[in-house]
Amino acid sequence: MASGQRGWLRTIGLVGIGLFLVAQLVPYGRAHTNPPVVQEPAWDRPATRALAVRACFDCHSNETRWPWYAHVAPMSWLVQRDVDVGRRVMNFSEWNRRYEEADEAAETVLEGEMPLGVYLLLHPSARLSVDEKRALADGLAATVGTESRAHEHDDERD
Repeated sequence: MASGQRGWLRTIGLVGIGLFLVAQLVPYGRAHTNPPVVQEPAWDRPATRALAVRACFDCHSNETRWPWYAHVAPMSWLVQRDVDVGRRVMNFSEWNRRYEEADEAAETVLEGEMPLGVYLLLHPSARLSVDEKRALADGLAATVGTESRAHEHDDERD
């Protein structure tokens, strides 16, 4: 390799390291605090909660387990964003609020939309078997309802 190419590679490497170090100064994604648990849903059974803890709670509760890479930017930014969005969409630790999409929880599990594939890459324990997916979906439907059940409620009010 010519010395000119080595010089460019060294410069690019130093710039990359510098950007990585500067990124560590960005505070977003570093708090890693869990707000208190306010109220959980009335789980249909303990097994449903156990499956939800395993596959859902890191993003959809105030009981997030922050992995080591959640302390290193830019991964910390991605993890924090996923937790922020997950808690906003549905938070099992703040069940005193209404969640518009809660009645779709069972369906998203059955269709493989949740847990997210990228999450499963780094959290193999959250990978559910077909039977576990069915059990979690059935338990979520019994615990938080389903879209069809929500519409039945609307029909009863008319």
